[in-house]
Amino acid sequence: MKIITPLIIVLVLIALAYVGVMAGLTSLFGVVIPYIALVVFLLGFVYKVVKWAQSPVPFRIPTTAGQQQSLPWIKQNKFDNPSNLVGVLVRMALEVLLFRSLFRNTKAELGNGASLAYGSAKWLWLGGLVFHWSFLVIIIRHNRLFLEPVPAIIALIEQFDGLFQVMVPAFYLTDAAILVALTYLFFRRVVSPQIKYISLPADYFPLYLIGAIAVTGILMRYFIRVDVVAIKALVRGLITFDFSPQEGIGVLFYIHLFLVSILAIYFPFSKLMHLGGVFLSPTRNLASNNRMRRHINPWNPDIKPRTYPEYEDEFREKMKQVGLPVDKD
Repeated sequence: MKIITPLIIVLVLIALAYVGVMAGLTSLFGVVIPYIALVVFLLGFVYKVVKWAQSPVPFRIPTTAGQQQSLPWIKQNKFDNPSNLVGVLVRMALEVLLFRSLFRNTKAELGNGASLAYGSAKWLWLGGLVFHWSFLVIIIRHNRLFLEPVPAIIALIEQFDGLFQVMVPAFYLTDAAILVALTYLFFRRVVSPQIKYISLPADYFPLYLIGAIAVTGILMRYFIRVDVVAIKALVRGLITFDFSPQEGIGVLFYIHLFLVSILAIYFPFSKLMHLGGVFLSPTRNLASNNRMRRHINPWNPDIKPRTYPEYEDEFREKMKQVGLPVDKD
């Protein structure tokens, strides 16, 4: 049920948008819900980031995977065990852009005779990298609906994405790549008994939802034609608060927009918030310089220290009663 229930929820959302648009509620699904989603996304994202930023981190706890800076003749691994800000920035860039820690990850399995064997887990790294980069490129490409004229950088990205033009309109590589990556990430959770056991409905729901968004977008581009001019007018109207009704857009676009709105509402309260959390993780954004400088916990209470003679003056009689030695009789 934890696999089927999220799928049913996504199908119900699609049916809800279809019924609502067919009933004439285009303003609700094309204007009201997108605005609500944008407000919830921004407020929720800021709230989570501020809350995490206020969490106390009294000690340096970076996760390290290399030699720390120590003696002059021992070579330091500056990126896996950074000791300064530059090393931390490079490490964070490798983590955010290339998922370096996931690339270094290994899987462990019990072999014959209960022996523990370690193997590569590069497929997970590749699937995650393809999915995230495809998603980013698709989001950047969609900015052509918002901006007029279209910036040169967006046009360049769109040109490279459609480099292998095999049909009209141009076929985008990221459209296929995100579907392949989503399929791999889904079957990885279903096929592997260990991962399936620890997976929750909250792990399947984003896969179904993003998959439905990708499928509806692909259908609109290659199979079911929609009025792109009317869609651009609607989107720019949302930006300029000009709520002019647009005719002939098609129900599929409203389903696509509604699913995107649901994703935006769901985002700040889900595991997808690792987008903001990775930058605030003390295991990643701190330099490993515990041996170079002393770190004092600023949240420790101000306690007045006591010397041993002061302690003995207070408890001398009780110490003598139980036979403990004292400096003064």
